[in-house]
Amino acid sequence: MCLTTGAGTGRMLGRMAALALCTALIVVGCGDDDADPVQAAQERVDAARAAVAEAEEVFDETSVVFCEDGRDYITAVDRYGKVFDDATATVGDVETAGGDLAEPGDTVKSSAEEVVSAADELRHANQELTDAETALAAAQSPTTGPVPTATTITAAPLAPEATVQRVERAESEFADVAAGITDQTPLTEATEQLNSAAFALEVAWLELFVDAGCLTNEQQQEALAAVTDYTSGLQAALNATGYYSGDIDGVYGPLTVEAVERLQMDNGLPVTSLVDRATATALEAAEQEISAVAASEAVAQTAAVQSTLKLAGYWTGPVDGQWTEELTDALIAFQTALGVPATGAVDAATLSALQDTIAAAQATPSPTPTPTTAQAEPTATATESP
Repeated sequence: MCLTTGAGTGRMLGRMAALALCTALIVVGCGDDDADPVQAAQERVDAARAAVAEAEEVFDETSVVFCEDGRDYITAVDRYGKVFDDATATVGDVETAGGDLAEPGDTVKSSAEEVVSAADELRHANQELTDAETALAAAQSPTTGPVPTATTITAAPLAPEATVQRVERAESEFADVAAGITDQTPLTEATEQLNSAAFALEVAWLELFVDAGCLTNEQQQEALAAVTDYTSGLQAALNATGYYSGDIDGVYGPLTVEAVERLQMDNGLPVTSLVDRATATALEAAEQEISAVAASEAVAQTAAVQSTLKLAGYWTGPVDGQWTEELTDALIAFQTALGVPATGAVDAATLSALQDTIAAAQATPSPTPTPTTAQAEPTATATESP
């Protein structure tokens, strides 16, 4: 796909404008020595302005079509990626969904070529207008000296070259991955590879969609806010799992990219730096593991509090690691007795008091039991001899 050079159907407009210009010159006497040069130059300017207006209209129309086709293609790619969310999907389903991308893909590429061609025609029309205005100025003031050289107008590309290159690279990588999937490819491997490539393709086209001016200012602000919120949440999750140590700032910068890549490498996934479905699943699993460890530690800590309060005579319930309102009341009573803030939470002051209680309990010797019934010494029984 080429989005930075153009030719084709739009050139018809340029030829029509040129014919209109020649017609105007003939009407005023092309080559006629008696013709008014200022009038001829002015009519050339008028014709050029009309051609620019028409070219701008065509460019606007083709741009609208491109944005509509681009939206349809991005939707198709997104739908393709969601095939992998179905646990019953087969390689055949994946291949069928991939085939459904062909038509919208061809359509958006064709509309991109049309808008580039229209942009090229607009450039030519603007250049002719500049030349015509320069000629008019010379005709109006023939004795003012040499006429300045007209400035060459270059056509602005549909999108920055870097954005176009990312799209082309993503399309090539997606095609390569799809070509490497066969009926013998394990479904897990196929879904990981294809989902990764499809997600990268969708992101690349979304960037092109934005850079091509397909979003209004309000939509761009909404999209930026959504991306920032998502990235902040991603950074928080990566931080909780030990992959990210930077600021939670919502910026998908180098540290975030590095964290995502390390997560992907640790889980044997394609290293793309983008959070596709497989990467999101791996991150979720890491979060669940961290949560399970934290929950286990919380149970152990609660059981320790219950044991200590039981030892101190403030807890009569079970030592089961479950924090209840009754345990909170018992802790408040214990804190009150010790003269520390009665917060109902295990804070620094309470921990110190708990440790003192445990130490005191361990230092107190156990009392020796006192017998309650006198035990008589055994006496020998004489046995008479017969």
